[in-house]
Amino acid sequence: MKVGEVAALAGVTVRTLHHYDRIGLLSPSGRTAAGYRQYAPADLDRLHAVLLYRELGFPLEEVATLLSGDVDPAEHLRRQHRLLRDRLERTQAMVAAVEKEMEARNMGISLTPEERFEVFGDWLPEEYAAEAEQKWGQTDAWAQSQQRTRAMTKEDWLRVKAESDDVEARFAAALRSGVPADSEQAMDLAEEHRQQISRNFYDCSVEIHAGLGRMYVEDQRFTAYYERIAPGLAQYVSTAVQANAARQS
Repeated sequence: MKVGEVAALAGVTVRTLHHYDRIGLLSPSGRTAAGYRQYAPADLDRLHAVLLYRELGFPLEEVATLLSGDVDPAEHLRRQHRLLRDRLERTQAMVAAVEKEMEARNMGISLTPEERFEVFGDWLPEEYAAEAEQKWGQTDAWAQSQQRTRAMTKEDWLRVKAESDDVEARFAAALRSGVPADSEQAMDLAEEHRQQISRNFYDCSVEIHAGLGRMYVEDQRFTAYYERIAPGLAQYVSTAVQANAARQS
């Protein structure tokens, strides 16, 4: 093949092929009587390897080193496959990080990744964002929550987290002490939990709160969250919340 044909096939310029020839990275196997470059199939295999290594970020000097020696094309393909898989994993991780940042901003969480880790730890509220919007996106509670969270600073989130941690710790202590989930003490904690939601996010009616209580045992993700605090806590909080809703009604 002539140099122009190879350039068109590979998606590079003729000038690039001339440069590769000058530095000894890819010299054509033959020349015409007029001195024009002619590329054999083996030359195209080498060009394919060069372009792949370049795409992976290797400078030309390193590409020349990688292609030196008696390494067959199959070994180059195996090496390139490993490198591409590594690059794919890194890219997927970067895409996931960007998507989480997008979801967090859609939720109105205006924190840096470091601040969000400090506030939420390994629990990522943005993972629930799309599902929550699908369920409640048309409600006044959703709009109110979005408005409030957009205005919250890191200090606000830390305060909210401290309040939540405190009531959850007292729920766990009541559970361990054998306090019935439908007792006045447990229902008072449930009411405090409802008031926290109303104060920090949206007006949480007793009906909405009862629905949240059911979700704590029906949704495995929320169940796991409470079970990490204390075994049996998800059911305990759920019962207390629904008992309080009945009491308030």
